[in-house]
Amino acid sequence: MQRITLTEYLARNAGEAALADLIECIASACWSISNLVNVSALAGHQGSTDEINPHGEVQKPLDILADEVFVRSCSANANLSALISEEVEEITWVNPAQTGAYVLAYDPLDGSSNLDVDLSVGSIFAVSKLRSDSAEDVLPNGRNLLCSGYAIYGPSTMLVLTFGDQVDGFTLDDSTDSFVLTHPNMKVPQQACEFAINVSRQRHWDETIQSYVSDCLKGAVGPRQKAFNMRWTASMVADVHRILIRGGVFLYPIDAENAAAGGKLRLLYEAMPMAMIVEAGGGGATDGRIPLIDVVATTPHQRTSVILGAREEIDLIRAAYS
Repeated sequence: MQRITLTEYLARNAGEAALADLIECIASACWSISNLVNVSALAGHQGSTDEINPHGEVQKPLDILADEVFVRSCSANANLSALISEEVEEITWVNPAQTGAYVLAYDPLDGSSNLDVDLSVGSIFAVSKLRSDSAEDVLPNGRNLLCSGYAIYGPSTMLVLTFGDQVDGFTLDDSTDSFVLTHPNMKVPQQACEFAINVSRQRHWDETIQSYVSDCLKGAVGPRQKAFNMRWTASMVADVHRILIRGGVFLYPIDAENAAAGGKLRLLYEAMPMAMIVEAGGGGATDGRIPLIDVVATTPHQRTSVILGAREEIDLIRAAYS
């Protein structure tokens, strides 16, 4: 098979040279973070810090280091105007607001609670454009995202990317320090037999989610008439990556305990980019009422309900809610 590097792929598919350059900066950041993850125990970067992120969560050392890597790598792009990071309360303005300049929303290290037990973690990102010269227009509209992607740091490091038409996966070749296309045109398998949900929150779920999970657990003798496996890694990147490869559905719904906050997962740099990726791969994504990509962002760290995966499962859950 012909080796296609990320650089060659971007030259053909990014459309704008400036966008290709920004994605190269993001890929460089992910390469650096992959190295940091690999040596985290040796470098003494495991455990927790005394710092608290904007969501009231104790930060891991690599949460902070990964955010610094993104800022350092991507700020060099002259067409980047603003950064919206999970780890920083305020929007970081790299250059003045200017119509058409890029906005990068990102979670520098998703699933960092897995670091100390050596499980997969990742980074998530979405790129959009400022709609005007006003800083008020910095929050992206999901349908106007230019591209979305994630990196997963596991047995190998992968970068998964979409411009909205299809999903392509690149594996880091350590011998050349380059990302190479290994998973072209990734599609979500439509016959789901796995679901990913945090069962420790079951007491908070609404009736629709309680019923859905109960029906799955009843197996072949239940209303779904087939056996389901339950998977949960506490890393959205790892769970979504599994769905792209093997199918299934991921659920982190709004529930009685997190309803006041609007849900658990963040819209701009977790839910929205993953929704774009899953939709481009032929799956579906919803907050239970509307397509997840259509949820309107009003604040940088807005939370939302997230249900995404195989299209037939998403349609079933949305029908149950409606």
